Amino acid sequence: MTIPENQLDIWANPGSQAKYKDAHESIRKAIAAYSWPSGKPNYEIYLQGSYKNSTTTRSNSDVDVVIQLNSTFREDLSKLSQPEKDAYNKDHSNATYLWDNFRSDIFSALNNKNGFTVNQGNKCIKVKTPYLDADVVVCMQYRLYEKYSNSVHEKYIEGMTFKSNEGWVVNYPKQHDKNGTLKSNNTNGNYYSAIRIFKNIKSKLIDNNLIGKSEAPSYFIECLLYNIPNSKFESCYGNTVYNVLSYLNQSDISNFKCQNGVTDLFGDSSDQWSTGKAQKFINSAIKFWNDWK
Repeated sequence: MTIPENQLDIWANPGSQAKYKDAHESIRKAIAAYSWPSGKPNYEIYLQGSYKNSTTTRSNSDVDVVIQLNSTFREDLSKLSQPEKDAYNKDHSNATYLWDNFRSDIFSALNNKNGFTVNQGNKCIKVKTPYLDADVVVCMQYRLYEKYSNSVHEKYIEGMTFKSNEGWVVNYPKQHDKNGTLKSNNTNGNYYSAIRIFKNIKSKLIDNNLIGKSEAPSYFIECLLYNIPNSKFESCYGNTVYNVLSYLNQSDISNFKCQNGVTDLFGDSSDQWSTGKAQKFINSAIKFWNDWK
């Protein structure tokens, strides 16, 4: 027996958004109230993860907030010709206010807020707000340059980067959100519903000891489903789950891209998935689907 439609319908719907919004706004207010010791830098605050992408489930317990420094950025010039690199280096000088300074200031701003409990994490600052826990990613802008002649005539893909214990991490959350929204629109919203269903399936697989807690992060599951053709996402949730699992079972997933469309989903870096863990998730999901009682 497969999972009934009424159960899938429950899983397809997001949990309440109210506490996510309150936690996010409280962090914004804490940063806005901060007295910057060296003058206020150019930065922006935005959301990433399930709350931003409308893929929260009832089991979600935190909100992901990005605080991005824009007055300082890191660049990737690997796609430029040598004359373009020379022109870039002529136009740009080293910054004086660095990511480390920015992260220190953000930590102080959050730590000064009454009602917050703040701790340093590896990839983010862990904040307990009166509403929900938050993972605050402090980063700076990252630019993957595609063309450059001068600062007026330049083309780059904007990402973000921050330092962890494993080194510099690069991601493209704005591209991730843009591509996810487009795919959701092109599937009449069924893409995001499917992500919520598969995140709930993941939780059940963990509860049943079929996979480990760290083997199938929600971000990777979302990227996995991004590579599924739009036609596989139907208004009937049962058909969608069957279509997705069938497609994954018959596909070579090794060349799948992340939802940002820039980076590879699978690889050896700390911010990539292994094909072995992905295949274990797929096989376990198929078994869970077929053995539902």
